[in-house]
Amino acid sequence: MTSRKDKTSEKMFNNNRHNYSRVGYDSDSDQEDDFISQQIRQQQLQMKQQDDGLDMLTESANRLGTLSLGIHEELNQQNNMLDDMENELDKATTNLEIVTKKTRELIKKSGGKRNFLIILSMSIVVVILLYLILLW
Repeated sequence: MTSRKDKTSEKMFNNNRHNYSRVGYDSDSDQEDDFISQQIRQQQLQMKQQDDGLDMLTESANRLGTLSLGIHEELNQQNNMLDDMENELDKATTNLEIVTKKTRELIKKSGGKRNFLIILSMSIVVVILLYLILLW
């Protein structure tokens, strides 16, 4: 059972209801809402495109970082190889200098260039004589 007071309150409540479709929300307001919704969607789309661009930029930066680390490692290996080659070249140069010095000493001990020229000319005479013997 509803009391009289409840019925009166209910009538007052029902009378105070507004029909928002007719009051305060006309076609201009609907257009504004549509415009705002459209602007929000466009901003969200732009933010998504910017996020996608940033993701691509992040991937590119990561690839560049990986490539630069690989290049760094390769350069370190090549520097080590060059250092080893330089050390071996220094050793070879030192050995060549020692051999050259010993050769000069040997030439001096054997009588110098004069004896070398005599030996060379005698060797040429022997070759010529052998050639002549084989032809006859």
